[in-house]
Formats: sequence, structure tokens, C-alpha cells
Amino acid sequence: MDKIFVYAEAAEEGVADCSLELVGRARALADQHGFVVGSILIGHELRNWATELIHYGADEVHIVDGGPASTTNMLFHAKAVAEVVKAEAPEILLFPATITGRDLAPRVAVRLGTGVTADCTSVEIGTYDDPLTGKRYEKILYQIRPTFGGTVMAAIVTPYHRPQIATVRPGIYPVPSKDETRTGQIKEWPIGRAEEEKSCIEVLEVKREKRKVDLKSARIIVSGGRGAKPEGFKLIKELAEVLGGEVGASRAAVDAGWMPYDHQVGLSGQTVKPDVYIAVGISGAIQHVVGMKDSKLIIAINNDPEAPIFKVADYGLVGDLFVVLPKLIERLKRTC
Repeated sequence: MDKIFVYAEAAEEGVADCSLELVGRARALADQHGFVVGSILIGHELRNWATELIHYGADEVHIVDGGPASTTNMLFHAKAVAEVVKAEAPEILLFPATITGRDLAPRVAVRLGTGVTADCTSVEIGTYDDPLTGKRYEKILYQIRPTFGGTVMAAIVTPYHRPQIATVRPGIYPVPSKDETRTGQIKEWPIGRAEEEKSCIEVLEVKREKRKVDLKSARIIVSGGRGAKPEGFKLIKELAEVLGGEVGASRAAVDAGWMPYDHQVGLSGQTVKPDVYIAVGISGAIQHVVGMKDSKLIIAINNDPEAPIFKVADYGLVGDLFVVLPKLIERLKRTC
């Protein structure tokens, strides 16, 4: 059977959520189109994590133990992934679009003589009719991502080379439910040690810093954009506090220094799916919309009736935020 492989990133406490999200998406695609889901896990003493990947949807896990140095040696990771893929010949290879995934995916693509689409916001499988040859290709990965500055959503295909490689933004898909009754195959690969793969980079120290705000787990988010201005964010923060939610921001607001980067929602920030998303003074550029379009309820407040944000909003209010928000806050304080 054809295979979909996922490169699994190892975190200190287990497999990273971004990788479990991709395993879940691969599982859904595999069930629809008759694929086997495989995962590649590289590091040191990771067999327990291989079992975890199976519980989250993988049918087989390929482990490469390159010793303690293998956690940071990306040249070794590229070599190991390429060798496993050459032997197993999956149709599709997915990486999370993290710092590691963005570094690793093109290195692997070069070794395998294929292409890679970066920062996808969706992946689907379908047929492709080549307009040049008239030939139909089956089980093609549609690698969907914004392009031309976010003004166009492009569906990119790789019909002529294998595997089809894409990096997918974290937070796009949910972490699947864990099923500890699932069983699968674990295969260990003797590909040598990371110390043997010379690198021009020497890692002296690794520091992991958690985000100060986790918007992904917030049930209510009130976000501000360029139209909010610094004074508007005082009202946005007050509204978020009354609602028991978190404060988000567009890239323009973050670039202007009105909010820290940890609060940024969108293509270059966090992807969120809260119960309620309130967009205040946000125009609705595709770069922002891809990060919040799957919210259960979207409310837009903007003084421009033609703002694109109203096209994705469930409820829209055309008005001056400096008039609307104080009244809304006052009303909520009386009723909450």
C-alpha cells in the first residue's frame, strides 16, 4: 500500500504536539484514500515515544538512534530521513513548519531529488490532470498555502517526483485522540551515529523558552489590528479581561510595538481556534485570516464597511471602536 510519512519532532516530555497534529491529519487522509501512516523518529532512546505515535494514529514508526548528539545535528537528521525514505518509498512526506522542520525539509528534498512546499495551511489528496500531457495522476498531494503576499491561495502539486514533501503550519489541525489499544510496527534503523556526520555548526547550549501567552488553548480571544492604535488596545485588554479571555494582535500591531510577538495571530504568528474570536480594527488580510478562520464564532468590529474581515465574520459591527467597546464593556460588566 502507498504510504504517508510524518517526521516526528521529539520534545523533552515526548512527541511534540505539532507532530501529533500531522499524524492525525495523515491518519484522516490515509483512511480516506487507502494509505499506511508511517512516522520517522530520530534521537536517542526514543522507543517509548514510538509507541506514543502509534497510539495517536501511526501504523509504523521508524526509529534512528544516533546517540545523544543526534538531537541537534540536522545533517544527521537529513541523512537519516533520506535513507529511510529511499528504502520505504512513501508517496508523501510531511514535516511540521517549525524551525526544525523548515531547516530539515529542504535538505531532505535535495537529497531525494524532489521539491518541497513550505508553510502549508492545508493538505489534501486528489487527482491531477496535467494540462501539458493530458495525463491523469492519482493520489496527488494538494499543498495549499497563501502566496503573492497573502493575496492568493495556491494549490501546489508535485506530480513528477516522489516523495511529495510539504511543511505544514502548527495549529492548523487538532491533536487526535489517543488510543492506547492501537498496535503497530516499530522498526529500528542502524544508520550510524550523529558524531560521524560533520557539521559546520556547533551547538553550545540549548535553551527552551515557553510562550508567555498560549492563545491556542484560549476559549475567547479579543484581537486588535492597525486600526485599533495604541489607545484602542487599552480597551481591547479591558474587554478581554471582562470576558475572561486573552488578547491577540495582528502582525501590523505587533510590528508597531503595541503588543509582544507572543500575542500575534496569523500566518507568521499563532493559529487559533477559540470558541469566540473578536477582531477589532483588523482589516482581514489573508495572512491574519488563515490564523483564526476556524474559530467557532467570529465577531468583527471595524469602521470600514468594505473591510475583508466581514466576509469571514459570523457577526459584524460597523462602527468606531472607541464608541463601541466602552458601551460593550459597560454592558458586560452589568450582566456578567
